[in-house]
Amino acid sequence: MSPSESRVRPSRVRSHHSALGRTPSVRGGRRLRPRCGPGPNFLRAAIDEARQGLVEGGIPIGSVLVIDGTIVGRGHNRRVQNGSAILHAEMDCIERAGRLKAADYRGSTLYSTLSPCDMCSGTALLYAIPRIVIGENRTFQGPEDYVRSRGVELTIVNDPECMQLMREFIAARAELWNEDIGV
Repeated sequence: MSPSESRVRPSRVRSHHSALGRTPSVRGGRRLRPRCGPGPNFLRAAIDEARQGLVEGGIPIGSVLVIDGTIVGRGHNRRVQNGSAILHAEMDCIERAGRLKAADYRGSTLYSTLSPCDMCSGTALLYAIPRIVIGENRTFQGPEDYVRSRGVELTIVNDPECMQLMREFIAARAELWNEDIGV
């Protein structure tokens, strides 16, 4: 494939999204993921990432970064898979979104299947991400009060599927979960 063929122009993309009157966005010469619809579908995308992490032998936590109704980054906890000390789902998601402008972050929403830890919350604060939708915070609760005090809008869904994923994982791999949260 030639370099010119690797770039996708929205007007030429044909997919099921086109049939719905939607076309994928392009930012910085790279194709962004198609729109996923309203908020609950964004959480579904984060859950899909969490399930992918579990299939890969990792910890089932997933995240997506959304700007203007489009998923621009997807990630899941890859600490086990990559032998990483820091690749939590939110870190992986933000890394995979690539370099963005400050204004992009200020207009974004981060979706995560689990309440972000201190490290991931700090990254959201650093980039001034104004909204975080949390799949569940019963298994683990990050510094939510502090994040709110810094002006971030948090929405806690307490989604049963998110809770079940973590409950089953912790029952099967408690030592790995404790390692992930620094216990």
